[in-house]
Amino acid sequence: MPSILSVGTCNPEYPLLQNETVEFAKELFEDHFSNIDRLLRVFQNGQIETRYFANGMQWYKEEHSLQERNDKYIEKSVEYGVEAIRQCVTNDHYLQRPIPINDIDAILFISSTGLATPSIEARIMNILPFNPHTKRIPIWGLGCAGGAAGLSRAYEHCLAYPSSKVLVLCVELCSLTFQKNDISKSNLIGTSLFADGVSCALMVGDEIRRSQYSSQSASPKIRATQSTLMPDSEDVMGWDVKDNGLYVVFSKDIPNIVSSWLQPNLVKFLLDQDVSLDQIHHYIAHPGGLKVLNAYAQALSISNKMFEDSMHVLRDFGNMSSATVLYVLERFMNKTIEEGELGILLALGPGFSSEILLLEWSSD
Repeated sequence: MPSILSVGTCNPEYPLLQNETVEFAKELFEDHFSNIDRLLRVFQNGQIETRYFANGMQWYKEEHSLQERNDKYIEKSVEYGVEAIRQCVTNDHYLQRPIPINDIDAILFISSTGLATPSIEARIMNILPFNPHTKRIPIWGLGCAGGAAGLSRAYEHCLAYPSSKVLVLCVELCSLTFQKNDISKSNLIGTSLFADGVSCALMVGDEIRRSQYSSQSASPKIRATQSTLMPDSEDVMGWDVKDNGLYVVFSKDIPNIVSSWLQPNLVKFLLDQDVSLDQIHHYIAHPGGLKVLNAYAQALSISNKMFEDSMHVLRDFGNMSSATVLYVLERFMNKTIEEGELGILLALGPGFSSEILLLEWSSD
């Protein structure tokens, strides 16, 4: 089973408290909604306290063209991506020694918040000393499910090439998509929830002896994965692409969909692996929002405490789309977890879709 050996993150340089963003949103939306004070409760009710952004508050009060937004996306994605990769391959909490960049066999780049051709990982390879034959696998458009999907595709690569070392790099600069003239409720909710963040995970195949590199007694190994698409659900979440950029699509029905759809989907996956829900010790869930986390617990008939780590990440960083689930994974990587314990890594995204991974903590 391929193993996840390390995680690295990079927080953009502008932290903002949630009460600061409330004032910003009130200034922006109050002339368009007669019940603005009631609507703004979504900022407090979501229990987010801090988020990080690629620009200071003043930048978001100004008009920006699609080109200006995308140029900033490319610049900052490269800068933050380089830092997250460095953190991942040199993290002495997880690794006995740094992993040389030129030992990386493949890099998956995950994003949904900007466009670049050549893609971002190619630009990063001109800064960090990657082997020029490193396989590049850019994946766009999976939104919040992208981090989990990236791990799933890395797992499959490691199955095919068991001597591989693979990086999964998630870069999401959600704030650069912000449309100050979009007065929809979807934009108001997105303004209360989304943030910028970058994360990177290192996965190795079975022929790489974990004990040669890992400083931990047990690491999460991936036993199986499942991708699921809900038919005819394109309008649940995603982007509307317009002349001046990306406009958020965010259905109010997402928590209800999670409550009704997730449980049978997950139970079938576990049944195929001869595992039951009561054997799962850990849930590494993408925190789409407080209501989504509550819907996870309701759907699976488990305590909300099982999602405490996801809640901590939501509180301290907000929803960073695909990058977020690796922030949650990092919290589990920092725990002492007994060999043989099982976990579910889970994220939902546009499509409407889910990506589920079954993890088992194991030594060699």
